[in-house]
Amino acid sequence: MSKAKTAAGKTAEAPQKKPAALPETAGAMPWLSAHEVKKESNPFTERDWRMLVYAWSGLVIRITLVLGAIFSVYQYLAAREEKRVERSLELVELWEQPDYQAAQRALKLRIGALNERYASLVGENPTASERAVYASRIGMEALTAEGGTMPLADFQDQFDRIVYFLNRVSFCVEGGLCSREVADAYFRDFAQSFWSYFSGYIVRQRKAFSPTYALPIEQYLEGSGARPARPEQ
Repeated sequence: MSKAKTAAGKTAEAPQKKPAALPETAGAMPWLSAHEVKKESNPFTERDWRMLVYAWSGLVIRITLVLGAIFSVYQYLAAREEKRVERSLELVELWEQPDYQAAQRALKLRIGALNERYASLVGENPTASERAVYASRIGMEALTAEGGTMPLADFQDQFDRIVYFLNRVSFCVEGGLCSREVADAYFRDFAQSFWSYFSGYIVRQRKAFSPTYALPIEQYLEGSGARPARPEQ
């Protein structure tokens, strides 16, 4: 520390200098001028061939990783759709088994006989509403003892087998386990016809016994754009 002599001969300490004040800024740190910020160099514009190789190789690696990820997603989606088609074809094979073929024949024979019996009740050009009412009444009578030559208990077993199978188709499709396109190609028309005849009976069963009886069939038709008719409840 520097010292100076006073008039009395005593030494006194020299006054200290105040530290330089930093410029006031809005931020916590002092402002730096633009010429003090060092700009980052672009490796793609460097003249050094080693930097160019490094830059382009890094770019190629990134593009390769992105393309690989896209291809992996595509493979995954393709494999999943292939599995859905496979499950749908398994349902087709099951539908062609003797038990389900017998159920289809029993249903077709009973409905066909009732249509012949009541053919005169339908006009030449019935409206869609009239056809829906007629089909529902045919389906209701099919599930009575007078509805056909097959004993009602036996026909009821065949009918329940059809309901079970169509419910299974719906669970598989609506759950995303089966291909809707394949299922629609094989089962949509049958399911639509089945619903048009037996929707009235199904609604009656819902009111009397089970509120969700055959509900998956209706949901499947709605999901396939068939717009199943809703009988009055």
